[in-house]
Amino acid sequence: MKQRIITASILIAIFLPVAIMGGIPFLFLAYIMASIGLYELFHMRKLSVFSFHGLIAFILLWIFLLPDHYFNLINITELSKIEIAFAAVLIFLSYTVIVKNQFTFDDVGFILLSVLYIGIGFFYFVQIREEGLVYLFYALFVVWVTDSGAYFFGRKFGRNKLWPDISPNKTVEGFFGGIASGLLVAVLFIFFSNIQIHFFHLLIVTIIISIFGQMGDLAESALKRHYAVKDSGNLFPGHGGILDRCDSWLFVLPLLHFLIF
Repeated sequence: MKQRIITASILIAIFLPVAIMGGIPFLFLAYIMASIGLYELFHMRKLSVFSFHGLIAFILLWIFLLPDHYFNLINITELSKIEIAFAAVLIFLSYTVIVKNQFTFDDVGFILLSVLYIGIGFFYFVQIREEGLVYLFYALFVVWVTDSGAYFFGRKFGRNKLWPDISPNKTVEGFFGGIASGLLVAVLFIFFSNIQIHFFHLLIVTIIISIFGQMGDLAESALKRHYAVKDSGNLFPGHGGILDRCDSWLFVLPLLHFLIF
């Protein structure tokens, strides 16, 4: 527990000033986090990042992460991100032929889905910050408080397992306790921040992102169980890797953008 608290304190001390600054420093942080996240997924599947497919995957990720104004500024090809992704698909599939299936169709699917999962999640991490610091803090606090609420309600009142094949410790009672805890965050933001969302709209949005935040956590648990790993990485002592810390964000932040902007 002491190790977890120390690590969390250091992470907050790094993250908070960069989030407040926004702009290029925040974009740079998003690039670092997303790149580590993709590395962790490669590591789970035992794919080398120091390879042709690794190079293409990371280039595609970095293109996806670019905010639209930067992308339009440097895009000399006039291709959209979707068209670039399609070109990457053709390159990957051609590569499977060249290496005689040492790199397989399944590997192609895994890499493309990983790039989309990480790239879209962290793209909206940046987009939400550009909309306003209050929206980023709202989303992160809902995620954190939902997670903590689910844990404490589950420990205190949990009787019915939520999804034992995926995460044996999570309970139905914890799931609903997490949503209730997230709603408390929404109420506090309505009364004590300048968030520009109608009260009832924010409550509905909070319920949705609280549910999907927990779903993101379960999806990451399913992924780790499939690849028989305890944590996505060991970057943060006591906390695991980037994906262990950001799994809920990757579901919540794109969804939040779709629901309120």
